[in-house]
Amino acid sequence: MPKLKTRKALAKRFKKTATGKLLHWRAGRRHLMSGKSAKRRRRLRKVTGVFRSEEMNLLRGLPVG
Repeated sequence: MPKLKTRKALAKRFKKTATGKLLHWRAGRRHLMSGKSAKRRRRLRKVTGVFRSEEMNLLRGLPVG
């Protein structure tokens, strides 16, 4: 059976933890930051988990690692 290929677009955007969960960086941090509140900017800095319902679809694109 041939090797499974990793979808590189997914690999760049998501990180797999040791327990198998997926992490991602929040959208909305690229520009127009001065219009956002400090609380919102702080929240955008953090890495967050992916919902379980979404995770199953994403894991198919990240077979390795």
